[in-house]
Amino acid sequence: MGSEAQRQELHRTIWRIANDLRGSVDGWDFKQYVLGMLFYRFISERFVQHVNQLERETDPDFDYVQLPDDLAEYGRDSSVAELGFFIRPSELFENVRKNAAADPDLNERLEQVFRNIEGSAVGSQSEADIKGLFDDLDVNSAKLGNTVTARNAKLVRILNEIGNLPLGDFSSHSIDMFGDAYEFLMTMYASSAGKSGGEFFTPQDVSELLARLTLVGKTKVNGVYDPACGSGSLLLRFAKIIGQENIDRGYFGQEINLTTYNLARINMFLHGVGFEDFSIALGDTLTDPKHWDDEPFEAIVSNPPYSTRWEGKNSAILVNDERFAPAGVLAPPSKADLAFTMHILHWLAEDGVAAIVTFPGVLYRGGAEGKIRKYLVDNNFVDAIIQLPSDLFFGTTISTCIMVLKKSKQDPSILFIDASAEFERRSTKNQLLDKHRQKILEAFTARKDVDHFARLVKYEEVAENDYNLSVSSYVEPEDTREFINIEELNANLVKIVARQQELRAQIDQIVADLEDTK
Repeated sequence: MGSEAQRQELHRTIWRIANDLRGSVDGWDFKQYVLGMLFYRFISERFVQHVNQLERETDPDFDYVQLPDDLAEYGRDSSVAELGFFIRPSELFENVRKNAAADPDLNERLEQVFRNIEGSAVGSQSEADIKGLFDDLDVNSAKLGNTVTARNAKLVRILNEIGNLPLGDFSSHSIDMFGDAYEFLMTMYASSAGKSGGEFFTPQDVSELLARLTLVGKTKVNGVYDPACGSGSLLLRFAKIIGQENIDRGYFGQEINLTTYNLARINMFLHGVGFEDFSIALGDTLTDPKHWDDEPFEAIVSNPPYSTRWEGKNSAILVNDERFAPAGVLAPPSKADLAFTMHILHWLAEDGVAAIVTFPGVLYRGGAEGKIRKYLVDNNFVDAIIQLPSDLFFGTTISTCIMVLKKSKQDPSILFIDASAEFERRSTKNQLLDKHRQKILEAFTARKDVDHFARLVKYEEVAENDYNLSVSSYVEPEDTREFINIEELNANLVKIVARQQELRAQIDQIVADLEDTK
């Protein structure tokens, strides 16, 4: 089966399972169980593959699944050092699933298994990456049923359905099966969850564009970073474009929401990123950034929350923070958008590129935001502003923009691209197809004027326009109205009136002739 056919079959199966399992449980809440069990199966199979591969060099018939727990303990330390965790044979997904239907204490059994897996990393380098990964998979939740028996019955169904997913063997995958299954589930749940789902997930088509904007002219980067990483989909897009081997220091991100933070770490593992190759931190990036020892970063991508509140000027510490102080003013307490921008700029490498999804108001509002834009433009940090189509993101229909930042620009001009018409309607959302992304990237690279699409604007014009960065202020939209020749129209009207008079006279004559014959 080819890769695309394999992917489509996988998606159809996942769609059926998710709809079948949801039942009375809200889909957004139930995603924790589907994704959590998918992760449990993944790390179990990953662990078995790793151990079997080593042991079969001397014993071709070795199978870790069949090994007694006491004998498996001999490999605990080396497994934790290499994979970041340890799983007893009896606690593997395959073996737990095999006995699940007959286990009256299945919920307690699973809870203990998850504690043991997380506990295996305590005191090791992987502890922070493994800790809490199963926190959201509450096997005792009333959402699964009102009684232990009902909850266990639901857990058996989940184990069986996830176990039956056609994910094949690791070595035979023609696509990233576990990673693809995860992304499809995330997209499906985000699209049906409204605002609560869209806040943490950037659609793949937008992720692709953001990553490629930062990679123009590059085949390798020293590390990629997202200060509001959500589920981590933006970061992982780099691996699909240039390969994990070309991301020297790995993936760095921070997320304020605990559940989403867990999703991001699970996403890393499911895409085959080892614990030593990513650092996803929990916390508020603006007030408590966690990667001071890792910055600067050569590629930064982000879709930060729109117009979220933050401490801002109410904090004496933030007023003097080296990330925000250069602008001379802080982003408003009710709108932290440009605070994220300033943070990103500070952590951007001299030869790096940052691509940030921004709310339209950030580009033209006055006050503190206007002063921050002035700082960015005066210091030649703004490389391009790209207007995106409306209705691309889950949970909102607004037309967002992308701000591209660079620290080593030679050209003081700013490129404005109006890509608002570059989309195709798919299902309930607009999408940027390959041809649309390619058109944007070509204009971004060429930095030349294109009628009604792109315009390279000199610094002086932007400054004179009060540092307004709205694309519509610089790129003239194409006039699609039909041209009407007024003189020709009037001449036609004269002819029509004359013809009407002629016909009316003929009708009057006919009526008069009829009356004469009476």
